Amino acid sequence: MTIDVRPLLDSVQDEVVAWRRYLHQHPELSFQEVKTAAYVYEALSSIEGLELSRPTRTSVMARLTGELPGVPKVLAVRADMDALPIQEQNEFEFVSRTDGVMHACGHDAHTAVLLGAVKVLAQLTAHFCGEIRFLFQHAEEVPPGGAREMIAAGVLDGVDWIIGAHLWSHLALGKMAFIEGPAMAATDSFRIVVKGKGGHAASPHRTIDSIAIAAQVITNLQHIVARNTSAFDQAVVSVTQINGGTANNVIPDAVELGGTIRTFVPDVREQIVRRMETVVGGITQAHEAEYELTVQPGYQAVMNDPALIRALRQIAIEAYGAGCIEPLNPSMGGEDFSAYQTVIPGAYFFVGAGNAEQGIVYPHHHPRFTIDEQAMATQTSMFVRAALTLLGSSHVNLSDTD
Repeated sequence: MTIDVRPLLDSVQDEVVAWRRYLHQHPELSFQEVKTAAYVYEALSSIEGLELSRPTRTSVMARLTGELPGVPKVLAVRADMDALPIQEQNEFEFVSRTDGVMHACGHDAHTAVLLGAVKVLAQLTAHFCGEIRFLFQHAEEVPPGGAREMIAAGVLDGVDWIIGAHLWSHLALGKMAFIEGPAMAATDSFRIVVKGKGGHAASPHRTIDSIAIAAQVITNLQHIVARNTSAFDQAVVSVTQINGGTANNVIPDAVELGGTIRTFVPDVREQIVRRMETVVGGITQAHEAEYELTVQPGYQAVMNDPALIRALRQIAIEAYGAGCIEPLNPSMGGEDFSAYQTVIPGAYFFVGAGNAEQGIVYPHHHPRFTIDEQAMATQTSMFVRAALTLLGSSHVNLSDTD
C-alpha cells in the first residue's frame, strides 16, 4: 500500500521549527537535561496513543503500537538532547540564553525532529504492525554517555532494530549519506605526565628538562599513525593539551599532555595504546625521566548493519531520487549510538544541513554552528518513512544478500 505522508509531514514542520528554537534557547549540558526532558515529556503528553516513561532522570521514552495485522516487530528511533560547554557567537533571535552553553552539534534539532516524527506516526497506527520506541536520550557528548544507561534501563528489550541520524553541516541541504559498516570512530582519551627535574632555565644541564622531553614525545606520537599502522586502517592520535611551567626562567618538574585516539578496528585501537606505552617509555628512559600514561576508553565505533543501512538508502532514493545520495567517508568523530549497536542491529545516517549561500558552513562544536532548518523536514520524513516501511505493508529486504 502506498501512503502519501506529505500532508502530515507538512503539517508539523512549523511546530518542529518552534520546538528546535525553544530548545536552542534553553540548552543543558550532558547529564543535566532536567528541563529539556520535562519539556519533551510535556510535548509528548499532548499526543494521543503514546505510552510514556522516564528510563533515566534526564531521558524520555515514548512507545507507539501499530494496528496493522501481521508479525509484530519493534523499531527504536533515537535522538540525543544534550548541549555543549561553548559560548555561542551566533546573532539570530533564538540564541542560547544560558551563558557558556549552546547547542553546537544539532541535538536541539534532533530532538525536535523526533517529536515531529512521533506526532505524524501517531496518526498512522493503522498502517504499521508492531511497535515503535522513540528514545530521547541524554548525555551523548560525555563518556560513558547516556546510551549505556538507557540500555541498562531496558529500552532495547524486545527491540529488533534501531535507527538514528545526524544533521550534518558538512553535507549540503538536500543530500544524505548512508555508510555501510564503520561510520564513526571509536574515541579514547589519554593523559601523559612527563616527570623530569626542575631548575633554573639558565642551567639546563642541572635539570631533566620535562619541556624538551615532552616535545619529543609529541613528535614521536605522530609516528604511530604514520609508521606503525597500516595505511588501510584509519586512525588519529592528536595531542590537544600541553600544561607545564610557571615562569620564563624556570624549567618545570613535570609537563602534562592530553589528547585523543580515534580508530575503527579494535586490534588497531589496542595496538596504538601499546605503541604509545613503548614510545613514551623509551623517550623518557633515554633522558632519565619518568612518566605516567593513562588511557580512558570512550565510545566504540559506530558500525552500521549493512542490510539495514541499505534499506534506509533505498527509502531515501524512493522518496527523493537517486540524486539525494552523497558519498561520504566515515567520520573520525564519535557517537554513543554505537552502544545500541552492540546489542541489536542499528543504522546511523547523515542528513545534509549545510547551506553555503546562507553562510551555514561552520563545523560541529563551533561557536557559530547552526543548521539550515529545512533539513529537519528531510530527517522527519526519513524517520516516518523508515518506520512505515520496516513495520508496514511495504516490505524491504533486510537479508545480507541483495
